Amino acid sequence: MKFLDSVKSNDIALFCKRWMIREFAVFGSIVREDFRPESDVDVLVTFRRNADWGLFDHAQMQNELEALFGRKVDLITRRALERTQNQILRDRILNSTKVIFSEDEAAYAER
Repeated sequence: MKFLDSVKSNDIALFCKRWMIREFAVFGSIVREDFRPESDVDVLVTFRRNADWGLFDHAQMQNELEALFGRKVDLITRRALERTQNQILRDRILNSTKVIFSEDEAAYAER
């Protein structure tokens, strides 16, 4: 998780607000001890209900995150994860996520 300390939380919050992301979490090697300089960053996002993004928007988000993190990013949405037939993969991801941004917490902090 030391790598995440180098990324400004404000930059992630701004990204989330711009893309109507309710929750931004990471999973995979970045939350374990086997994260390496060549590792990618696995990101799970949950959108607000009124967010309606297409494939090109998804690619743009991924590009922005790669610029922010300075490495390859695998971006998946909670909706896609919940629809997968691979329950083992879904459970493994959901049980290992670390929330980096939550709109609920951000709204509370702004009061």
